[in-house]
Amino acid sequence: MIVGYVAGYRGFDISKIDATKLTHINYAFANIIDGRVSFDTARIDDTGRNIDDIRKLNDLKKVNPDLRVLVSVGGWGWSGNFSDAALTDSSRTSFAKSAAEFILATGIDGIDLDWEYPNQVGAGNIHRPEDIENFTLLLEAVRVHIDSLAREQRREMPYLLTIATGGDSAYIANTRLGEASQYLDFINIMSYDLHNGLTSQTGHHSNLFLSEWDSPFGDATERSVTMHLEAGVSPSKLNIGVPFYGRIWRGAEPVNNGLYREARTTGQFIPYIDVMKAIADTAFVRIYDSSACSPFLWNERDSVFISYDDEISLAAKMKWVKDMGLAGVMFWEYAEDPDGKLLEIVVSGLRGEKSN
Repeated sequence: MIVGYVAGYRGFDISKIDATKLTHINYAFANIIDGRVSFDTARIDDTGRNIDDIRKLNDLKKVNPDLRVLVSVGGWGWSGNFSDAALTDSSRTSFAKSAAEFILATGIDGIDLDWEYPNQVGAGNIHRPEDIENFTLLLEAVRVHIDSLAREQRREMPYLLTIATGGDSAYIANTRLGEASQYLDFINIMSYDLHNGLTSQTGHHSNLFLSEWDSPFGDATERSVTMHLEAGVSPSKLNIGVPFYGRIWRGAEPVNNGLYREARTTGQFIPYIDVMKAIADTAFVRIYDSSACSPFLWNERDSVFISYDDEISLAAKMKWVKDMGLAGVMFWEYAEDPDGKLLEIVVSGLRGEKSN
């Protein structure tokens, strides 16, 4: 699988998407309003534009008939109402019914739930200990309703139900993934932002393996996958997440080329186009941490540290995905790769040949 997120709020020209290189598109995001799956007219999204985007995404099936289009619900900014929606039998039924109705109204192929995060505060969200069990019950309710819709329509292919999961141990501890996975077609692990905008310590934000320079309790893509497997999820249902962007820290301690050192800022988002500018800037030196299979950029003069993925690290991840028998890869997000360079590496790595 190659699952690409498309951010509706970016206003990206959907006609530029190369549908031949994708198996699934996750359109981000829908909100939860009054317990129902909805596009949000009151905030950053506009329902009319969103519906038009979905029509254009569905039209991509003319190029790739096997393409599946899903809408992702929630995300970092819009997960605040998940706990309430999952709380009771009646609230779960209402949410699940709305998910089926949303699928029917938009003509999409399924729903992706991106709850960030069950029983965790996330971006200041309502959260409860009951979320741990209620998340599974919510997934079960959605599965029942979308399967019922598919039967009513005599649909040849079932509707898809997927989730995005956190890549750290806290996510595993606050879910029942083994049980939940029986209701899911696949899981997209957010194995990025492992060092992020909440952390003042520099570090790889999407490393494949634990770095020899990191704490023994540090995070890595391999650890994220291992925790999912140990929780009872089949490898055939797991996609690793790869970032089409970087993280930048300023004022990093000038020790060990800034790697795993305290910085003046937290790890802010940096578009990949700006990563490429930094690579071309002679003030930056590219350093490859072979233990982590992850590169970084270090500007000693200005004490600036940038974590990102490149051709070498992405190729290593694709080989590892195949060696592990995983389902594939998810990436965030399509607009961040304007020349298609990163997606090309993913495609050639998973399919074993250059795409057209």
